Amino acid sequence: MTAPATVAVIEALTADGAEARFVGGCVRDALLKRPVKDIDIATPEPPERVMALLHEAGIKAIPTGIEHGTVTVAIGEWPIEVTTLRIDIETDGRHAKVAFTDDWMADAARRDFIINTLSCTPDGDIYDFFGALDDLSQGRVRFVGNARERIEEDLLRGLRFFRHHATYGRPPADVAALAACRGLAPRFAELSGERRRDEMFRILLAPNPADTVHLMQGEKIFDFILPEAGDVGRLRMLAWLETSAIKVDSVGADSIRRLAALLDTDAGGAETVAQRLKFSIPQTKRLIATVASRRRLSPDGDGRDLRRALHRLGAEEVRDLVLLAWAGELAITPRLPRTRTQAWLGLLAAADAWTPLQFPLRGGDVIALGVEAGPRVGDLLGAVETWWQDGDYRAGKDRCLEKLKTVLNDSD
Repeated sequence: MTAPATVAVIEALTADGAEARFVGGCVRDALLKRPVKDIDIATPEPPERVMALLHEAGIKAIPTGIEHGTVTVAIGEWPIEVTTLRIDIETDGRHAKVAFTDDWMADAARRDFIINTLSCTPDGDIYDFFGALDDLSQGRVRFVGNARERIEEDLLRGLRFFRHHATYGRPPADVAALAACRGLAPRFAELSGERRRDEMFRILLAPNPADTVHLMQGEKIFDFILPEAGDVGRLRMLAWLETSAIKVDSVGADSIRRLAALLDTDAGGAETVAQRLKFSIPQTKRLIATVASRRRLSPDGDGRDLRRALHRLGAEEVRDLVLLAWAGELAITPRLPRTRTQAWLGLLAAADAWTPLQFPLRGGDVIALGVEAGPRVGDLLGAVETWWQDGDYRAGKDRCLEKLKTVLNDSD
């Protein structure tokens, strides 16, 4: 509220005497003393006038959603959106047609959850039309008005309810909201893969996502958006490891890793999930690789499996596999001996300290021995590299060349 960029925007919007207030999530999070990620400001001024006022003040404004009254301000360290007060006049479950208004309460009434209806003047006066302050203090997440009607206006609100409950709510979840979500769950499949993915990631990145995921399973939500979801035990333990149990700089909450912990499927099923949720190519590859190998690493053995995995997959993917395997073990045996915990931590330390090893030979080394360029060069290199790996990467170039000559002679 006191940052120079924010003050400049407020002064520009109120230059002609119009009112401007902070609204929605920034007010909610500030009251909860949580980090404010973006700033939303509302005003009764129409969007064209908002653009003009900002331009007159020398502030760049982008009409990102001007048909819905939204202008994005390019200033300062936080994203700032300025939206004209509005009411919905037509909805179809995905998009809304709006009309502009000067009624602050009517604008608040069109929002999804009561805890998002707060507004705040630049002087710090709070307007609470629907009891949001009480809901915040009690950890209640409730829809504004009839829950089913609000979800039918925008189906994404059904998933947003679970995300808000995971982030701000305390049990028990609101009965009316759950009933509406359960009844409309089959329609959640109508949402685009991108929107389902983004909400799923936000749910999984909540501090303790397992309880909310379990709630969604009980309400049959995943039957229509993520039928591959399995038991939440591994997810619960993974979230605990990432955020509470251990202090490792390279480990933090990660949406792909948490999704892999939740899925009860194989590599093919993981690819199906990635396609359904419109993952990027790197996200898809990481999910598939993690799901396919998540049980293969453990502190047992002499470390060769770990080093081979590090060489083949890299430190990031091995870190995923270690955490998932550790979480899976904790889901079965929650209290491990200290020595076992230290052994798991040792695997993470090894991944953090890993320096990629370069196989000493190249295709030119094979060709220099008289082999014509072609598939046979790769086959011979592969055979020697397997031998090099089996020897725990100790052999240098000279020994690898000797092995190459042996393999070449044996193949002739």
